[in-house]
Amino acid sequence: MLNVAKNTVNIIITKSAEETKAVAKLFAEMIAQERTAQGAVVVALEGSLGAGKTTFAQGFAEGLGVKEKVKSPTFVLVHAHALKKKMRFKNFYHADCYRLESEKDVSAIGLDEAMRDPENIVLVEWARRIKKAMPKDTIRVTFKYINEQTRKINFN
Repeated sequence: MLNVAKNTVNIIITKSAEETKAVAKLFAEMIAQERTAQGAVVVALEGSLGAGKTTFAQGFAEGLGVKEKVKSPTFVLVHAHALKKKMRFKNFYHADCYRLESEKDVSAIGLDEAMRDPENIVLVEWARRIKKAMPKDTIRVTFKYINEQTRKINFN
């Protein structure tokens, strides 16, 4: 369904928040089963305000088995969730870097450490604000607002 092999691009159009969550859930399940990395698996979410990043994060967390309600960590910057589902990951970190000034702030919130641990899966909203701190093998997901319900999601 989704191919995240190096140098491939996949574009999906969703017509509702529920579809965006469903795509994210499948994406998370696929990564949890197939993806290996030296450090954490890191997924960078990019797009304008209201483009669907947090909705995607909610579906992604569900795909990892997170039971708590997932909200954007805009003011706390990072939410950590212990994963109970049988998979190679033990923790899911959801970060929102909108309020960070630079890459230097990444260590202050412990995100650099989280991105190095192979037992973690890390999802970063507004990742371009810390572009230089992101691992080279980061999976990039870009959102484009088409209209009130429709989103274009680009996986690369």
